[in-house]
Parts: sequence; C-alpha cells; structure tokens
Amino acid sequence: MASSSLCALLLAAFACHCHAAAAAAAYRRPHAIGVNYGNLGDDLPTAARSVKLLRKAHAGAVKLYNADQRILHALAGTGIPVSVMVPNDIVPSLADSRAAAREWVDNNIKRHPRVRVMYLLVGNELLSYPALAASTWGKIVPAMKNLRHALHAIGRGRVKLGTPLAMDALAASYPPSAGAFREDIAGPVMRPLLDFLNHTRSYYFVDAYPYFPWAANQKDISLDYALFEGNASSHYVDPATRLTYTNLLDQMLDACIAAMDKLGYGGVKLAISETGWPNAGDPGQAGANVRNAALYNRHLARRMHKKLGTPARPRSNMPVFVFALYNEDLKPGAGTERHWGMFYPNGTWVYQVDLTGRRTVRSYPPLPPPDGQTGKLEWCVLAGGGKPLNETAVALALNYACGQGTGTCAAIQPGGACYEPNTLDAHASYAINAYWQQFKAKGGSCYFNGLAVKTNKDPSYLSCKFPSY
Repeated sequence: MASSSLCALLLAAFACHCHAAAAAAAYRRPHAIGVNYGNLGDDLPTAARSVKLLRKAHAGAVKLYNADQRILHALAGTGIPVSVMVPNDIVPSLADSRAAAREWVDNNIKRHPRVRVMYLLVGNELLSYPALAASTWGKIVPAMKNLRHALHAIGRGRVKLGTPLAMDALAASYPPSAGAFREDIAGPVMRPLLDFLNHTRSYYFVDAYPYFPWAANQKDISLDYALFEGNASSHYVDPATRLTYTNLLDQMLDACIAAMDKLGYGGVKLAISETGWPNAGDPGQAGANVRNAALYNRHLARRMHKKLGTPARPRSNMPVFVFALYNEDLKPGAGTERHWGMFYPNGTWVYQVDLTGRRTVRSYPPLPPPDGQTGKLEWCVLAGGGKPLNETAVALALNYACGQGTGTCAAIQPGGACYEPNTLDAHASYAINAYWQQFKAKGGSCYFNGLAVKTNKDPSYLSCKFPSY
C-alpha cells in the first residue's frame, strides 16, 4: 500500500511538472518584450481578462507593481514569466529580519507554485527619493540577501533579484561614455548593489524613457532620433569611444553601462524595467500622442526581436518591459502619467502592437498624422448612449476644459451663441470639444476619464457652431 501510494505521488508530481513545462513551452515567445501591468485606474478589466490582453499583444512577460493575489492567481499555469515587486515601505523590515523576508516570500511567492516568477524587484526607483536615504537606501542589498535566502529555502533559487532605478541615479549621461553615478550613492549604495548583482548574475534594472529628455530638449534632440527613426544626419558619435548612436534609448542605456564600468562592474547585465511613450497628455506636453507612442513601441519590439543590443554591447539580449498595459486614470501628476497604455480600460486597443517584434512597422493600419488631423472633420463630445452620466464628473470636466486655452468657453457664457440650452450636458459637450480642438495637436486627449467620445457627426445646431479645425 505504501509503495503504490508513493507511485501515485510520483506520477502526480510528474504530471504536474509536465503540465507546467507544457504551459511554459506553449507560451515561449523568443525576444518578445514584456509589459508593466499597473492597476491605478477605474473600471480596469479583471485579472483574467488582462491575461487575455497580454496574449493579444503577444507579451513575452509581465511585471507587477505588487504581489496582487488576484493577478497572480490569474497568471497561474499560463507559463507567462512574471516579475513581482516588493513595496518600498517594507524594504527596511525585510532587510532587518530574515523571518520577515521568509514570511513575505511564503505569503506571496510560495503560495503560487504555478506562477512562473522570474524576477523579484525590491522597491521601485528608491534612489530617486532623498527622503528615503537614511531609512532605506542602505537596506536595499540586505533585503535582497534575506529574500534570496528565503527563495532558496522554498526551492525558487533561480529567481533573480534586482531593484529598478530611474535615470536620475546618474549624475551624468551625456555623452554616454561620461555616464557616472551620483556622488551620494556611488560608493555607499551602488558599489554593494552592483557587487550583489554581479555575484548573483542578475541585472541592473533601469527605467529609461527617451520621451523625457526629448521633451525637455527638443531643440537639440530630434523626434525621429527619439522614436528610432533617425537618419545619418541625426546620428550621434561619442567623442571618447567613437561609437555611433542611431537612437536616444541606446545613449541612455550605454550611459548606465559606463557608470557601472567606472565602479568596476562593467560586466553586469542590463535590463529595461520600464520604457515607453505617452499616448496623450496635458496641453503643452508636446509629442504625447497615439502616433508617437505606437511608433516607439513598435520599433522597440523590432529592435529587441533582432537582438541589436547597444553600441557598447552589440547583439546583446536584455529583458525589456514596456510601460504600460493600460491607461491608468487614477495616477497623480501630469496628464502624460495617465496615458501610457496599449489598451483603454474597456479593453480596446489604443494602438495595435505585436510585442514579439515579428511584425514590421509598415504592416500596421495607418496612424493619425503627426499634427493630430485625420483628413476629415471630427468632434469630441460628451458620451451618450442612453446611460446616465455622473454629474459631478461632468462638472469637473466642464470646469477643466473651460480653464484651458483661449476663449474655450466664451460661446457658452450668458448671451453666447451656445448658451442655450443652458444644461450641464450641452455646455460640457461644447467645452470638451473646444478644448480638444485647441490642444489635440499637442497631445490633448478626447477621453476625460471615459466621459467623451469622438464623432464625425457635426454636433452644431442653429447659430451654435462647434469648432473643428
């Protein structure tokens, strides 16, 4: 009886292993880039629906900003490689206690044996917050060591540990050969971190967004260069290395490599934990539009598929996670912060992209022209459909639109051509359209947290003309 029970257990274990292996094999997408999956949004799709959308984009992996149990449950058995993040605020406690690290791993990794966890990231851009210097910066590596010990204890020792860092960890990044870490972190924080990454054969995870240096310096950086579409006239040659750069992302990555090399760790592997381009933004946020976002991510996927590497590391293969799966309307900050998604909250494409990179950029449907014009008249109005709208949200949208631009809401003031009918919905439709018409070329969005839609039907009536230009 004991012998047959043992056989049954072994057969069950073998079957489970085969099932997991089959799931992983079925999902393998060579060189496909991954996706950051944040959930700071209203009415986002369920975790199960989100997994389907990851497959729709042919994502090679997914990165989570916390150990969300619902999402991990939905990923179980899919074979999709997963990166899980440890929240910033618990890093010190995990560094101070192996027991706390073991408890966190047990609760968030061990309980999901069918989730293919590849990376465990300790905090998010911790070195960008000076307020955390005393409490947290020195705890990053001790927390990694305790978490690594806990992972080995449950048989998950192959999981790589790292911590995503923003580009502001560098004091200099131009030219790339001048890349160097800030003085306040180079010795006390970066040297032990790089030593740990080198010893464990892990990665330096960097959040690298060409959009931001381009937006801040459009005079000297061409948009084509930032979008991987530059020609010989926009290429840059580093005066120290004589390496030629054809795009801005490569410059940023090689600056990180140069900084690591200056500390004696030039061989540490590189991974891109976040990159992307905003598909919309506030007025004045130039270049934030669907066209540029689509071009950036499509070209990025093609480059990673071809394993082009960077000038300093040609033909290298690096993990890459594009930001992000969804537009997240609850994120604070500038308008671009809420518009990085490949999908709208309703699950429809913002723009199509095949993250395997096998699809050529020219094979996609036409994108909007750079100036936001479509070649036919369009208006942006309050959504209808017979569903009651939230009056508070509509009022906020109306007030926001009227506060932007020049004369945006003059026509709906008393005595104006569009004052009648004097209703919240009518005034909101006019204001939203007037705002969008003024700012769509600069990245203004016809979204308003899901309240607005585009239409080709002219909403003008009598003497009230809705602008369209």
